[in-house]
Amino acid sequence: MTTLRRECLPAGATTSGSSGLWALVLAGAVTLETAGARSRVLPGDAVLVDARTAHRLVVEVEADLVHGDLWQAVPSAALPSPLIVRGFSDRQRGVVALVTTCPLEVTCSQDLFSSSYAGLIGAAMSRLSQDDADGATADPAVAHVMAELAARPEEPWTPDDMAGLVHLSRSALTERFRRATGHSPMRMLREVRMHRARTLLAVERLPVTRVAFQVGYGSVAAFSRAFAADHGVSPLAWRAGPPTSTSTPTRPRRRPWVPSVPPSASGAGHPQDRPADPGRDRRSRADQQQRLDPVPVQ
Repeated sequence: MTTLRRECLPAGATTSGSSGLWALVLAGAVTLETAGARSRVLPGDAVLVDARTAHRLVVEVEADLVHGDLWQAVPSAALPSPLIVRGFSDRQRGVVALVTTCPLEVTCSQDLFSSSYAGLIGAAMSRLSQDDADGATADPAVAHVMAELAARPEEPWTPDDMAGLVHLSRSALTERFRRATGHSPMRMLREVRMHRARTLLAVERLPVTRVAFQVGYGSVAAFSRAFAADHGVSPLAWRAGPPTSTSTPTRPRRRPWVPSVPPSASGAGHPQDRPADPGRDRRSRADQQQRLDPVPVQ
């Protein structure tokens, strides 16, 4: 590793390179594209791609991103490429504090600091990858539920339904999911549904209505809200591709709501809103005239 930068990238921005990549999403959402897959990387997730894997990061929602050119110098245990570690921020708080507080500047050659950063990050990714693999294989309940969700994303799953598949309580299943995947069962269900929805939209080119029902949403509106919450754009806009402009779209300003108060409800208010009172006008003129009359002073 020679560089490690922290950048705020707008929606629609892309990054790519021919060297190895390590990236940590602090906020927003990005999509990692490789020749064989597309993976969504959420806040707190980290990704590692080796130098032999062509890749591109596409920013879906304005993202706060830490990224560097990390590659494997000494062969060790084989790691998948790309490797995504979910919940890296929560599981490696010390590493996150270091890379966000003290990013590396561009250097001509590797120095002690860059080597130390690379070793620390690489060790953390390798360890968490192994932990995730052990957790998935050691917990058949989680594996069974995930297989059922992937096979039938259109069903109206609830936490109780999932727990019933493996004869566990809802709280017990949630705890085992968090240990194995870093997320709750409902969050993983949403990930399964969004992954399937992206395939139906981009590959099979199905209408949004059919996609909504095939991934378990009871209406197009509910699906569009869920999709936009995850991706920052509607399903149709996502299928059309990233916007040509990198400027962040602005929402139309709402007119402020002003309560209507009847004139009789309060003595206060604007003079132009009060009803005409000829008598009051005559009294006002008389009072004004009286104030202007000279008053003898003894």
